[in-house]
Amino acid sequence: MAKVDAKAVNSGPFRRWQFSLLTGILPIDRSRVLPDVIAGVTLAAMNIPQAMGYSKIAGMPVITGLYTLLLPMIAFALLGASRYLVVAADSATAAILAVGIAPLAAAGSEQYAALASMVALLTAGYLLAARLLRLGFLSDFLSGTVLIGFLTGVGIQISVAVLGEMTGIAVKSQTTAGQFLEVVTRFQEFHWPTFMVAAGVIAASGLCHRLAPRFPGSLVAVVAVVGLSAAFDFSGRGIAVLGPVTGGLPHLGFPRIAWTDVQSLLPIAGACFVMVVAQSSITARAYATRHHQPVNPNQDLVGLCAADAAAALSGAFVVNGSPTQTAMVESVGGRSQLAHLTTALTVGVVLLFLTGPLQYLPVCVLGAIVFVVGVHLVDVRGLRTLQKASPKEFYLAVITAAAVVFLGVEHGILLALVLSLLQHVRHSYRPHTAVVLRDPLDHWRLAAPEPGKMIEPGLVMYWFGADLFYANAGYFAEQVRKLAHDSQSAVRWLVIDCSAITDLDFTASQAMIELHQDLSKAGVVLALARVQSQHLDTLKRLGLLRRIGENRIFVSRHACLKAYQAEGLPAAGHQAK
Repeated sequence: MAKVDAKAVNSGPFRRWQFSLLTGILPIDRSRVLPDVIAGVTLAAMNIPQAMGYSKIAGMPVITGLYTLLLPMIAFALLGASRYLVVAADSATAAILAVGIAPLAAAGSEQYAALASMVALLTAGYLLAARLLRLGFLSDFLSGTVLIGFLTGVGIQISVAVLGEMTGIAVKSQTTAGQFLEVVTRFQEFHWPTFMVAAGVIAASGLCHRLAPRFPGSLVAVVAVVGLSAAFDFSGRGIAVLGPVTGGLPHLGFPRIAWTDVQSLLPIAGACFVMVVAQSSITARAYATRHHQPVNPNQDLVGLCAADAAAALSGAFVVNGSPTQTAMVESVGGRSQLAHLTTALTVGVVLLFLTGPLQYLPVCVLGAIVFVVGVHLVDVRGLRTLQKASPKEFYLAVITAAAVVFLGVEHGILLALVLSLLQHVRHSYRPHTAVVLRDPLDHWRLAAPEPGKMIEPGLVMYWFGADLFYANAGYFAEQVRKLAHDSQSAVRWLVIDCSAITDLDFTASQAMIELHQDLSKAGVVLALARVQSQHLDTLKRLGLLRRIGENRIFVSRHACLKAYQAEGLPAAGHQAK
């Protein structure tokens, strides 16, 4: 496969930009250029009406939705790191914007549009600050289990959300459960011509995906339906269409608002910032994981900052990494930001010359395309794998999916973050523990931490599988005391195998000191084995080196066992390898 290497970009005068330019595009695989271009055109065809819908949610003029697919998308393609993430208008940030600005200006007015653009600029400022503080690492706390649940929940939510558009029912509910119940209970109101058009698009897309996955079936379906709609007057037959759309490229400039208004917009921008970081990072990580690619969340923050700044300067509103649109471009073969540059170019052409035909596009076609994407997002295979391999993590994924469906994407994201952190804390709070034994072949092995299990008569070695900190120090001390005091055979040495303990905090060190005192009163020696030399300074600073004694701290199990035997205590007469 011929590839265009990034050497030219990463050397000479361009060297300083090697981590900030074209990361999502280079290296270019020549065999992938045409599929990426086709995916970009297809994404534009699917995304143009959807972006206009998001502009309505945000209370902005319809044309500004198309503006989010132009300069913001180019900015992220050049400066972002993710090869898959689509950054454009999104329902979550559009809803936050509408709720926040509604009390300040009339929706659709020039003042409203200026305030919305300023929110995008302030959001860009927050993103820049996050990059300078290197906060991109926060996305590392999103576990693969939670990602499966999140994408599944998003798939269910967006599939249900478009049922009304696909059936011609004016759904009023804002919740996923309410929308589904409305469509089911109002079945008699189905507008069958609308439903048949939507079903035809779904069937055509599904058939093309099955028989020729790289063929842009959705694009062909959209073009065909637009032609049929114009020729047979779908609007006159009760099938809702988009209607007239004003064209033209955006005018560049700073939002014109009073400085006193900025203070009232800061909380709105802060809410958008949280949503942008959370939703973008979780989506970028999900697709990077799926395609076995590296993740650079800090570089993505730069791209997101540039995208929102571009949105503000082009009269648009806050843009975000969209799971729906990312799924769209990935499902039609897009594998780099080259596809997104193609989308932006296509949108530019549409803005200049082709806004006329858009008025004939049936709304139900958009719903059908989004429905297909939503179904593909539901990761049934991943959930089945989790259920077999780790039932607890399966339930965690289901809870995350349910949160997205019943509470919304924004709450689902926050819950995903919390659950991922709790999952990590749970492993550290109650880690795996064991006692170290030797098998008949004289090799070390781990066994359940039960009193009476010893390497040598009188010698118990306890292995703790995590760092020691305030939350698990009590559990650690409780297990050690149980091994020392509940054994029917006398315990002379109780050794902590520290191979998995790379750090301990002040609370844990105090628990260790108390444990040493208690064991000393009972005539039991506390020793540490497999302590690395770089950790001795930590033990000294916390007072443990002096309390336990340097002669009771060993670099290996063998050295510890040898010292125990040298004191003339009972031994089994052989040493471990």
